[in-house]
Amino acid sequence: MVLERPGEPLRAAELPEPAPGPGQALLRVRACGVCRTDLHILDGDLPGRKLPLVLGHQIVGVVEDTAEVDSLTVGDRVGVPWLGWTCGECRYCTNGRENLCREARFTGYDMDGGYAEHVVADARYCLPIPEVYPDLQAAPLLCAGLIGFRCLRMTGDAERLGIYGFGGAAHIVTQVARHQGRRVFAFTRPGDDETQGFAKELGAEWAGASTDEAPEELDAAILFAPAGELVPIALKAVAPGGTVVCGEIHMSDIPRFPYEILWREHILRSVANLTRQDGIDFLRLAPEVPVKTEVAAFPLERANEALALLKSGKARGTIALTIDGKGES
Repeated sequence: MVLERPGEPLRAAELPEPAPGPGQALLRVRACGVCRTDLHILDGDLPGRKLPLVLGHQIVGVVEDTAEVDSLTVGDRVGVPWLGWTCGECRYCTNGRENLCREARFTGYDMDGGYAEHVVADARYCLPIPEVYPDLQAAPLLCAGLIGFRCLRMTGDAERLGIYGFGGAAHIVTQVARHQGRRVFAFTRPGDDETQGFAKELGAEWAGASTDEAPEELDAAILFAPAGELVPIALKAVAPGGTVVCGEIHMSDIPRFPYEILWREHILRSVANLTRQDGIDFLRLAPEVPVKTEVAAFPLERANEALALLKSGKARGTIALTIDGKGES
């Protein structure tokens, strides 16, 4: 399913099967998660870097071929995340912050992704997937899970955690936070009783509208909603010394707000991409929790419907494409 121009639906197309270059693996895609970042690329919120483009960066696939690769063998099942290549030599790559590499390339953005039967990926960025997760349930772990996990790490040991925007990442990170003994407070779109109920099912002790006051001070908050107007709301909700983490790659403009709500050593920070170590650590932890992903499945040819469902905000949990034509919504 190919993106020809931003703002237009994806087009079904037959493309030549890609061939792996040095250090790469050819994967037969089994499933690919549908992410809000895909929407941002489709809608033109993120500037185009490659057109035509195959979207998709939550890829579960099986190795069919490699070129000059020792770490993978044919038949291995692996996951490919958003961060798909880094230089390996800059100051960021050499001190554990490869997510900030200025030369980084991203799956489904700088290079073709997983809305396809085959994909070529850098073998360094193919992550082992725990056997306990079927393909569809594994796909959301590779972005919704990984970015949520990195956001959670940025909150330190915060006990009272607010989550603004309760979609794919939030439904995973809530399970991890509860496993760690944290208290979760979920904030959704006003009037979204169904999602608030879903949050409580997953262990949130309170759920309400994003415009509601928290029932008590928060130690930290994570914003998964791409709405800049929530930043000052979250800052007001956190206790002195608390942290607000913005987990989206794109967000609407943050409105002006008085310095007094940042004062008292509040911290406002973003999360950019992820590292391979994040992936290794989270995928080891997920079966221990155990994280359970709720997935609405669509066959590849219905990718536009899947994206429309995500955009509507009515998806419960996450969405993924099956590449064998057997997915059902």
